[in-house]
Amino acid sequence: MKRIERIGLMTSGGDAPGMNAAIRAVVRTAMFNNLEVFGIYRGYEGLIDGQIEQLFSHSVSNIIQRGGTILKTARSERFMTKEGRQKAYMNLLEHKIDAMVTIGGNGTFTGAKIFDEEYDFPVVGLPGTIDNDLYGTDATIGYDTAINTVVEACDKIRDTANAHDRLFFVEVMGRDAGFIALRSGIAAGAEFILVPETTTYIDNLARLVKHDWRRNKTSGIVIVAEGDDAGGAYEVARKVKEKIPEMDTRVTVLGHIQRGGAPSAYDRVLASTLGYAAVSGMLSGQRGVMAGIIDKAVVFTPFEKAIKHHKDINLQMLEMSRILAL
Repeated sequence: MKRIERIGLMTSGGDAPGMNAAIRAVVRTAMFNNLEVFGIYRGYEGLIDGQIEQLFSHSVSNIIQRGGTILKTARSERFMTKEGRQKAYMNLLEHKIDAMVTIGGNGTFTGAKIFDEEYDFPVVGLPGTIDNDLYGTDATIGYDTAINTVVEACDKIRDTANAHDRLFFVEVMGRDAGFIALRSGIAAGAEFILVPETTTYIDNLARLVKHDWRRNKTSGIVIVAEGDDAGGAYEVARKVKEKIPEMDTRVTVLGHIQRGGAPSAYDRVLASTLGYAAVSGMLSGQRGVMAGIIDKAVVFTPFEKAIKHHKDINLQMLEMSRILAL
């Protein structure tokens, strides 16, 4: 195997709190091992356009506490084409970059897998996505912070719900997975949690809401993952209102607020651990893998497995959440 002397580093896809902490860890671990690091701006799109510059220890000073990503991020349709990947490869050769660390989610790792197969180019990935939907890690970078953001918002919404005897439908991110909805719903004491992994029956939901109100509940929160099969929060609220016209309902869509903000202590430690592991693993021969944490130990999972294997939601916790909200 060719000796690695220069590595490229990028963030790709949706941003997630803790990406900057991961960038910091990769840069400083690489420099400790006498490697040069080149930041690639705006993900694969920037790689195609040659937006590459060398990073130093001072380049990542005072960023561990910042949300977003100093390397910017983007989604790239051009990288899905052979022509785009060829241009990206030529830019890596021009900068004499021997390997890459990519921070992102499913799309990022799919691109890295294809790139490695086409050009025999070593890539190690870090799971940077608030959705927590990657197989091979107990938590993804940004997930914990996103949950805390949702809980803080729901705590404030609860005050208004109580004051006005209202039922709030709060939509959270989770197009294909309900991890954010489940964890934040439990922590916020939500009465109901609707996720893509289960079928939502509006008649049943309306019946349970009526049951709660008969038992002197005067407010409620329904957490709706955006990918729920009954539709987003507005659609679910509309259907419930049809069943219970007398109910005072409101809808709040948290949207991109869940992506921003300073990362939690957990996400800073996770990102730092995985950034260090990515460089150390790469130097020991790891490639085509995602670095993750399972049962407090660092593990490396092949991209194909991380992408294709589905991480199941804990349905028992979903049942528990309803019992605790009675």
